[in-house]
Amino acid sequence: MYEQPKLVCLASGAAEGDSELTAFDNALRKAGIGDVNLIRVSSIVPPGARISPLPDLPFGALTPAAYAKIVSTVPGQRIAACVGVGWTERGGVLMEHSATDTAAEEIEAATQLMVEEGMGVRGLEPFELHLVSAEHTVERIGSAVAAAVLWRG
Repeated sequence: MYEQPKLVCLASGAAEGDSELTAFDNALRKAGIGDVNLIRVSSIVPPGARISPLPDLPFGALTPAAYAKIVSTVPGQRIAACVGVGWTERGGVLMEHSATDTAAEEIEAATQLMVEEGMGVRGLEPFELHLVSAEHTVERIGSAVAAAVLWRG
């Protein structure tokens, strides 16, 4: 049913909305992935896949992705989401993390440690590290999202 993904595309965004769901939807739109149907996947990069910019995705496409999301209704609260990719030509891992009251730099550091552990236990070293994050200070209802889209290329 699914082709093996050939591309790993990183995307992130943050936004406000009138509800928690629309805040998340608006964050997805800011990330460039708001007009597809995300299929949440676990965290493995297939062998031979490469890191790539996000292509133009067809409206409504079934789109595998590992993603971190966070939504808050606390005005003034800082929220952040991050996805990390450990990449080799032999494959790799995707790790996602989100938190409140945390800066993007902190969440990236925590995500990096998870990627390092995931790659180490699989013997996939040395590897390239790629991180994408979004940080947002909530005005009313806010969301942040970071994703690694697995696309067939």
